[in-house]
Parts: sequence; C-alpha cells; structure tokens
Amino acid sequence: MDEMELMRRSKKGDTEAFSQLVQLYQTKVVNIAYGMLSDREDAYDAAQEAFLKIYRSLDTFRGNSSVSTWIYRITANVCTDMLRKRQRSVQIIPIDEEPDEDKPRMELRDESPTPEEHAELSERQAALRQALSELGYEYRQIITLYDMEGLSYEEIAAALGCPTGTVKSRLSRARAALKKNLLKNRELF
Repeated sequence: MDEMELMRRSKKGDTEAFSQLVQLYQTKVVNIAYGMLSDREDAYDAAQEAFLKIYRSLDTFRGNSSVSTWIYRITANVCTDMLRKRQRSVQIIPIDEEPDEDKPRMELRDESPTPEEHAELSERQAALRQALSELGYEYRQIITLYDMEGLSYEEIAAALGCPTGTVKSRLSRARAALKKNLLKNRELF
C-alpha cells in the first residue's frame, strides 16, 4: 500500500494504517532529528513528538505535497522548537570527562579493523559530530536532509517552505562552514 493510501485511511481513523505509516518513516524521522539535534535521546523524543503531532494533524494534510515532505516538515518544526527550548537552558558537557566505571560496557567482536583504525575512525566521527554541532541550525538542517537523508533539492524546498535556489545556496554555504570547522582537525581528514 502506498503512502497516500495509508494517509487517506489514517485520516478516516484507521489506526493500523497510521501504524504502518509510522513504521515506514520512523527511521528517517529519527535520523533527521539526530542530524539536527546532535543528541540521540533528543532525536528519539523529537521523533515521538513529531508522530504525535502528525497524528493530531492528520485532517490538515491536504495532499498538496507528498506525505514524506509533510512528515519531514513537521519533524523539522519539532526540532526547531526543541532547539529554541535548549537555547534557553544551555548545558555544558566537558569533552574530557572520564568514563563512568559503574556503567556496563558493551564489547563488539568485530575484528576487521585494528584498534588503531577503530580509534582513528571514532576520532573522525567525533570531530565530524563536533563540527556539525558548531554549525547554525539552518546549516545542520540542510546538510542532514541533503547529505545524510538523500532528499532532493525539491523535497527539501517543499519540507522547509523555501525556494529551491535557497536550498542550493544554503547547502553550499553549509558545506563551506563545515569544511572550515573540519580544518580545525585537519590531521584526522
């Protein structure tokens, strides 16, 4: 069953159809939220909030855009709201904090990369996450939607409610800003 049919049935009160809609988009919504919020727990909270808003707003979907665009727009709005709240109460977390000895550790038995390669990859990922988190919200949002989620310029423009040209120029500026941030750790890249 396609997304429009699921939406039509969901609007009529079919909870099974809505459940299928959630299953269809749940991973993408969490990934978009994670890319925008840079925190896994916040991403899950945002996804849950987004799906609640989607459910409560089913009757407002007019079909002018695709279901995915509508869902991504609601997700982006939820993330924007969370970031506004976060700005009001900023938390500082030191990056040199010692690991907590009481927390259980999970061991992975993948022996393909050497410990050095694994450590280098982890450092690169941490540097990339840090560089992304230093970008402004609009830049993080556009990089997440285009580079991480693979949405087209047109889909992003529809989701964000801006012209395609704006999406292209923001993406260009976002990539330049990300590159500048990554150059702080040039040796990792």
